[in-house]
Amino acid sequence: MKRFGIVSFFFLAIFAVTAQTNTPSYALVATNANDRWMSLQDCIQEALVHNLDVQISRENPLIDFYKLNETYGGYDPTWNISGKHSYNYTPSSFILTTNLEVVPANIDQYNLFESDVGGTLPWGLQYDFIGSIEQTKQNTVGEPGTENSPGSIQVTLDQPLLKNFWIDTTRLNIRQAKNTLQSSEQGLRLQVITSVTAVANAYYELIYAFENVQVQQEALDLSSTQLDQDQQRVDIGSLAPLSVQQDQSQVAQNKASLISAEETLSADQNTLKSLIADTNYTVWHGIDIEPTESLEAKMEEFNLQDSWNKGMSERPDLIQARLTAENQGIQLKFDRNQLFPELDAFGSYGYNGSGPQYSDSFGGISQGNAPFYTYGAKVSMPLGNIAPRNALKSDKLTLQQYLLTLKQDEQNIMVEIDNAVQTAKSDYESVSATRQARIYAEAALDAEQKTYAVGKATTFEVLTYQNNLTAARLAEIRALANYEEALATLSQQEGSTLERYGIDIDTQ
Repeated sequence: MKRFGIVSFFFLAIFAVTAQTNTPSYALVATNANDRWMSLQDCIQEALVHNLDVQISRENPLIDFYKLNETYGGYDPTWNISGKHSYNYTPSSFILTTNLEVVPANIDQYNLFESDVGGTLPWGLQYDFIGSIEQTKQNTVGEPGTENSPGSIQVTLDQPLLKNFWIDTTRLNIRQAKNTLQSSEQGLRLQVITSVTAVANAYYELIYAFENVQVQQEALDLSSTQLDQDQQRVDIGSLAPLSVQQDQSQVAQNKASLISAEETLSADQNTLKSLIADTNYTVWHGIDIEPTESLEAKMEEFNLQDSWNKGMSERPDLIQARLTAENQGIQLKFDRNQLFPELDAFGSYGYNGSGPQYSDSFGGISQGNAPFYTYGAKVSMPLGNIAPRNALKSDKLTLQQYLLTLKQDEQNIMVEIDNAVQTAKSDYESVSATRQARIYAEAALDAEQKTYAVGKATTFEVLTYQNNLTAARLAEIRALANYEEALATLSQQEGSTLERYGIDIDTQ
């Protein structure tokens, strides 16, 4: 990341995955003029722009970018300028000797102008460019006085050779701030992954809720048809009224199930809306989201080792943990450097000038006829050096904690990925099993209805087969939703969610 130039920060979301065009297994018919048909990618795009958690996290890298720039302020040179005028009037006085002597009044005037530019370079060298000029005037009242204007320019240098040589406070802050910025960018990736996964799961739950309503409606239709047929048979005396009461009970139960399914659908609508809306939630409140995609069980290749490799290299939280440990390592390097004594080489060089007037002083300085210089070294060290030694010990233990926590995080991630892979595999197998169960339940109901039509089955048996079919249909769509959500969760555990949904985050 560049430090200078125009500061820019872009969050770019590119969707490279094409929307699925398969028709839902249960047809969805828009009944509201405010219905909005949306694919999963449509919902993800809305979330990347409007999701409040993403918007909050999006600011963190920019904040840390400015904080990084702030640490470079340690190298900003400082310019100082000052001027001073001094006036001293000494009144006349008497000296009592053999003869009374009068010391006349005296006036001393002094002007001083100084300016310097100083700072520190990235390798610890402290520099200071200093210029000064003075003017002194002395005169006895009533007599001509004397005037002198000395001046000088010089540069002073102070270079640490041990303590603060290869790292100092400014360099420590810069290096740690760079890692903090990287960690903040990973935090943004983590939030996007979390939010996108939540959107995907909410989208699949919404599809399930729609299809659940369809299943419950079909169950109600089946039981209502059965009630009508049995009522006709009761009217002509070929069926006992008890069968109609059984039908009526089933119809009432199915109505209650339909009401519950519609309530769940409404709640799932709100869940998805809350993930893709910000301050415009009141606008979304009057819109029903209609999914354009269906629940499908597309077979995916599962390779546990590849998933582990992705998790170890792409999980944002793991990368953040490594950056935290790296920051502590930088701190440890600084602590070791602080154990050394301060051994500094210093020197200065400049030119003097002098004369009655300012111009004479400037002329003498420019001619360079009166140079001066100094050089030397200095050593300074606390006799006990207690603070640096204990800081080093403490930070060593802290680093060890971070490294152990990092190993624990890696182990936990591998377990999470292993569990996610096994769940996805099991859910895929459940899809096939529940589909077969639904097919058998449809065939069984059809056979039972034919048997009932010739008077060899009871109403109770038909209703039982209807309930079995409803349960089988619900189990199938539940398995389909679980499989889709398991794939989304696996990508989240691997840290590959952005790749899965064709999202690119670019920070500049």
